[in-house]
Amino acid sequence: MTLHPAPGLTHSDTVLILGGGLIGLAVAHQLARSGRPVEVLSRRRSEAAGFVAAGMLAPHAEGLSGNLLALGQASLAHIPAWVAQIEADSGLSCGLRPCGIVVPFATSTERDIYPTVTWGEALDRHGLERELPGIGPGWQAGLLFRQDGQIDNRRQLMRALERACVELGVRFQEGVNVLELLQEGNQLAGVRVRDAAATVKIVQASTAVLCSGAWSAQLLPKLPVFPVKGQMLSLQGPREALQRVIFGPGTYLVPREDGLLVVGATSEREAGFTEGLTPFGQRQLEAGIESLLPQASQWPPMERWWGFRPCTPDEGPLLGNSPVQGLWLATGHHRNGVLLAAITAGLLGACLSSDGGSAEQQALLKPFRWDRFSS
Repeated sequence: MTLHPAPGLTHSDTVLILGGGLIGLAVAHQLARSGRPVEVLSRRRSEAAGFVAAGMLAPHAEGLSGNLLALGQASLAHIPAWVAQIEADSGLSCGLRPCGIVVPFATSTERDIYPTVTWGEALDRHGLERELPGIGPGWQAGLLFRQDGQIDNRRQLMRALERACVELGVRFQEGVNVLELLQEGNQLAGVRVRDAAATVKIVQASTAVLCSGAWSAQLLPKLPVFPVKGQMLSLQGPREALQRVIFGPGTYLVPREDGLLVVGATSEREAGFTEGLTPFGQRQLEAGIESLLPQASQWPPMERWWGFRPCTPDEGPLLGNSPVQGLWLATGHHRNGVLLAAITAGLLGACLSSDGGSAEQQALLKPFRWDRFSS
């Protein structure tokens, strides 16, 4: 098959990034820093999970285990340097805050069997009250993970990453819906897109990175990626009213430095791509606030929003090569896209380098192959 691109859309050595969310921008930034020409194709940036998430950096507070914990810990260790580079390239702050995260429990028995208990500092009721003044009376024990933290992804990180990409020469096509992957044999040859003017075009490329989040399987049905809807809200509290993130069961409270409290998140596996807020979902969040930090129930509401997490059967990402030669994967991050953005960018940069990355990088990638569910 011979492809005939529209004028100005020929990309011989350009790497296409299919998706302009957090993961797409992180990979684009990494590749551009290595000198690769990069172009990002993005449909609607506001729907990206990176704009929806609360920005927790919490491999320990989340209770991750096995290979996913190792990946999260590697990313957490790399985040300060990654953020510093983005800030240097963009001139903007990313809002990184190593504030620590507390996981509360009803009993010390529940605390002591938590998967990551060995990485945390055990708290009794007195310790909880010291770390989280005003915490609800139903919580009698806790774990403080001082190494975990947060980043202001919605207001700062996404904007800084985009600016950094622009400064490094990354090109953007906004309002572009990627309709189809085009192949010559098993080799990627390009993509068919519909642009903002509803014109269908072909973009030629032999290398691309699929960063389409919950929509990834629409382009490559072999990928076991499906959406998990999450609803969130925010409140405006007093500055410094809450210093630590509270990671409760089903609800978490993430305080920004200016007092904004981000509250999340429902986990709706049966919702598909159904948009919009629901009374049930919002009541669930409000009940969580009342249980975890009753005083926050009186704080003024600010925003309410929803989004779609890209989930896989084991809730781990799909990283590295794909069934199509030249198409690389960086998707399926579920709840941990913000945490894993730094390591994902580094690993995909290594995949596309001349040596394919170090032995350590290859070891991190191996458990997250796209075909691991069929073996």
